[in-house]
Amino acid sequence: MSWLITGGAGYIGSHIAHTFVSEGEQVVILDSLSNGLVERVPRGVSLYEGDIASEEVYKKIFSQEKIEGVINLAALKSVEESMRLPDEYRRVNTYGVETALKMAVNHGVEIFLQTSTAAVYGNVEGGVAIESNKTNPISVYGSTKLDAEKILNSYVESGTIKGVSLRYFNVVGASTPKLRDTSISNLFPIAMNELRAHKAPSVFGNDYPTLDGSCIRDYVHVQDVADAHLLAVRALRADSLPGALNIGTGKGLSVFEVLDAMQTYLGTQAEIKIKPKREGDPASLIANVDLAWKHLGFRAKRSLEEMVSTTYI
Repeated sequence: MSWLITGGAGYIGSHIAHTFVSEGEQVVILDSLSNGLVERVPRGVSLYEGDIASEEVYKKIFSQEKIEGVINLAALKSVEESMRLPDEYRRVNTYGVETALKMAVNHGVEIFLQTSTAAVYGNVEGGVAIESNKTNPISVYGSTKLDAEKILNSYVESGTIKGVSLRYFNVVGASTPKLRDTSISNLFPIAMNELRAHKAPSVFGNDYPTLDGSCIRDYVHVQDVADAHLLAVRALRADSLPGALNIGTGKGLSVFEVLDAMQTYLGTQAEIKIKPKREGDPASLIANVDLAWKHLGFRAKRSLEEMVSTTYI
């Protein structure tokens, strides 16, 4: 039996695929290759090219493969872009999940793991997000991911499938250069590229109500995230899990702190360019990770220094 990983040729999905394979799990990948890269797919793993919202591609996969569970990574994930392209974000992030779930249940799949996001919380009082907090996304991206969570919860509550939504905080780093983050919208690869080119990195807003005025985020290494997925699917084989679990470090770092760590690693002293705030960005968002520890035994292990040193460009 195999795990179907949608978006498995993407940055995070490929780390999960490689981790599962290395731990003896069988994997099948579905990816549209709009952002995914064929070279990220582990050797010997079947890759199906197709859209997450297409029923036809699932019919093909389920007719040719024996699937134990689905790990859904396929998504659009830019907060800024989601405000400009709300319909496409809903099509992929919400309707796509609904399609994947329906097809999975129709073919007797027992487990569905949905990747979600800290963006479902919006502005959290005190800046620390707990799964029991009221969700109040302030971006289209966050709202589409929250709607996907609700769809999965309805299936779980009806007893038709076991599942959980893992709410990622800010995922960074890489296990190998081949699996690096090639996104044009994430702080770590953007800033490292700029600093290596001796350019001034940008900070969006320096007057937030934080200690140094820049946004505070919970950055977690992608390999820690991949490890959390392995723990989650093994837990779901044995029992049920809460509807959502935060996946982060439980510690907040400001954008300025991250840039300082990068400059120290690279030995640079570039000035920082201050730009206007971006719509949909909360001032502070840190994970409370107690539930992930309680139910999965998960704790992030990798430091900021390791996150910086493994931001391959």
